[in-house]
Amino acid sequence: MRTRTLGTTGPAVSAIGLGCMGMSAVYGEADDAESIATIHAALDAGVTLLDTGDFYAMGLNELLIRDALGARPGSREQALISVKFGALRDADGAWHGYDGRPGAVKNFLAYSLNRLGTDHVDVYRIARVDPAVPIEETVGAIAEEVQAGRVRHIGLSEVGAETLRRAASTAPISDLQIEYSLFSRGIEDEILPTARELGIGITAYGVLSRGLLSGHWSRERSTGADDFRSRSPRFSGENLDRNLVLVEALRAVAEGQGVTVAQAAIAWVLSRGEDIVPLIGARRRDRLAESLGALDVTLSEEDLAAIGQAVPAGAVAGTRYDAGQMAHLDSERSASR
Repeated sequence: MRTRTLGTTGPAVSAIGLGCMGMSAVYGEADDAESIATIHAALDAGVTLLDTGDFYAMGLNELLIRDALGARPGSREQALISVKFGALRDADGAWHGYDGRPGAVKNFLAYSLNRLGTDHVDVYRIARVDPAVPIEETVGAIAEEVQAGRVRHIGLSEVGAETLRRAASTAPISDLQIEYSLFSRGIEDEILPTARELGIGITAYGVLSRGLLSGHWSRERSTGADDFRSRSPRFSGENLDRNLVLVEALRAVAEGQGVTVAQAAIAWVLSRGEDIVPLIGARRRDRLAESLGALDVTLSEEDLAAIGQAVPAGAVAGTRYDAGQMAHLDSERSASR
């Protein structure tokens, strides 16, 4: 497993990280046993970065990671756990904004440490900027937890260039977690150059656009009411039809290289720079193995040009979230998509 460093101040991590959200929430019913087996397979393959959120399935995702690591002696020392916090939810699963107050930061962290069964979180970040709290106050509170030894590194999530600068002036920032894929390239204009100027790494989620770029999605595939994609603009109506045309164009390029659509899409993100670490959301061991195969793919300039022609920047139909969730994205003030 190759490694990459999260910015100039962050840790060395596996070149591909494992996003664990889908193992407990958002994409319909999950299989805990298979999820734990997938985490173990990832660790065996050299994956060290595990990403979660304290609000994923109301804390159940953190408990799943605790169980997976607890079942394998030495796994906690091997794994670097990245946690997002701040989302406010109710018993019905509804969303009520984000809380970035210093007191809330410390509260959220205390509960995460307990659920994860650990004395520290490796990277800690608010999931979305709380518009009522200056980012300096939120980051400052995390910095106090770094001093206390309960957090190792400070990260950010879905912030724009201006917020990134303000946060970095408060405390060292290891990485910015943000959606980046062939279908979501808005960070390239301003956010990515700013991160590089400041020495902040990128952990890219959504590299397969929630399965749309996996090559396994079809028009006939159904989703349940508890599946995020049932409400996603990119998976709806004519948008889905247009996007699947792009996927088939990518498939033609991928097959010409002897790789899968998913491997081509992940390899493209890997090719964008050594400061970018893709997070794959595999929930099963076979999907994990396919995704990790992207590490063996070398894209030439001709390959990259062919991929760019198959999926031009801005060609995707539909926003990456519905209007309500898009309104929470500080990053969209800088990015067009």
